[in-house]
Amino acid sequence: MITDELVRMIKRHEGKRLNPYQDTLGVWTVGYGHNMSVAISNKAAETILLDDIYYAINDCIHAFPWFTELSEQRQHAIIDMAFNLGITKLQTFRNFLLAMELGDYETAANHMLDSLWAKQVKGRALELATMIRGSAQV
Repeated sequence: MITDELVRMIKRHEGKRLNPYQDTLGVWTVGYGHNMSVAISNKAAETILLDDIYYAINDCIHAFPWFTELSEQRQHAIIDMAFNLGITKLQTFRNFLLAMELGDYETAANHMLDSLWAKQVKGRALELATMIRGSAQV
């Protein structure tokens, strides 16, 4: 049913838009005419997740010169924060980031937990603080 010819034709007709936009009927759309009010498949959700994780990793590498020197566990905690908050918002956690850069992980974890974000995400922040402290593999 799905052939390369069919895919090429639909791509040509729809065009690719990587940013959400409203089509001529006002329907929010992305990609090759995907209606954003329609559920996506599990496969699509996994693909989007991996893309988003890749972007969070790349953002961390470029935003924090010391990031690659961290243990994998601490990298994962910061990637999770970047994924959740976005890199721009994460960069506002200045005291946390300074403590991370200095290798003062206890202070960094305390600053992380002393934030509105931690109150909003609750258990997630507790788990990530544990990872930052390095006191347990999660």
